[in-house]
Amino acid sequence: MPRTVPPGLAAIQDPVRESLEGVVTEMRRIAVSDYRPLADVSDYILLKRGKLFRPTLVILASRVEGGESRDAQTVAALVELVHLATLVHDDAVDHSVMRRGMPTVNALWNHRTAIIMGDFLYSRSVSRLSELGDLEQIGVLARAANRMSVGELRALHAADALDLGEDAYYRLIAAKTASLISASCELGSLVGGGVYRESLARYGHELGMAFQIVDDVIDYVATEKATGKPSGHDLREHKVTLPLIEALPEMSDPELRSIERFFADPRPTETGIAEVIALVQARGGVERAQARAEAYGEAALDALSDLPRADATEALRLAVAYVVCRRA
Repeated sequence: MPRTVPPGLAAIQDPVRESLEGVVTEMRRIAVSDYRPLADVSDYILLKRGKLFRPTLVILASRVEGGESRDAQTVAALVELVHLATLVHDDAVDHSVMRRGMPTVNALWNHRTAIIMGDFLYSRSVSRLSELGDLEQIGVLARAANRMSVGELRALHAADALDLGEDAYYRLIAAKTASLISASCELGSLVGGGVYRESLARYGHELGMAFQIVDDVIDYVATEKATGKPSGHDLREHKVTLPLIEALPEMSDPELRSIERFFADPRPTETGIAEVIALVQARGGVERAQARAEAYGEAALDALSDLPRADATEALRLAVAYVVCRRA
């Protein structure tokens, strides 16, 4: 993939900006509850909107065959609510206290409330989708939700697993991340006519794989504003991701022992995190992981080869460059 200045997400979303505003409105309508405790948590979750990347893919995929379907915004809203449900569950499992610069649900309320709230968002999404009356769409979302659950369990068992291999890592991220991004594109195709369903689902899978790998690379290279150092959030939680997996075979025995000591420490220090990051960078783990992401990006572009020339198709191409080249 040529290394050019990547497009910002705003450039990709500009053609669907009005539709995304409708998605946000629809999310609030779907997640409403007449039970005050649920309503309070729901309002808090929706207080700060995310990047709406998955809804963007739904809307763009729905437009490949022509105009936007009247159900596209609803389906895009459901996809984002399912995504939010996974984040709420993730934060509870990881005992995270911050998300998007705000305290997490489990930090402000408790872990039980977070789990129940995630379940509520899942169930509301499937319930609303069933009202559209398309069993194919329900099946796509249900299968994605099931795969994400398996992915979360894989991630839980992979914690502190220094023997996690590349194949196991790919299976993990295929379930945890790529499944919903693939479903976003497939659902968009279905509400738009379904002619390019298979190609768009494949595009979404390849894009989702690249997305997660780049996320894992970012943890080794992006800097915290306060310190100017790589964030190392995954290492802080003893998560083994592709940059480390790629670097391990290149390490000497003393270096491997230092990694083992780091993962044996229940409370890793900032110095220890910095040392592992520096070692992974020095042994080429970051570069090789980034190359893997770029290969998935190329596969995503290849999946679009049979799609008609259209503004939506071009935006999907730009989304690949955005995903592969981003550093935040």
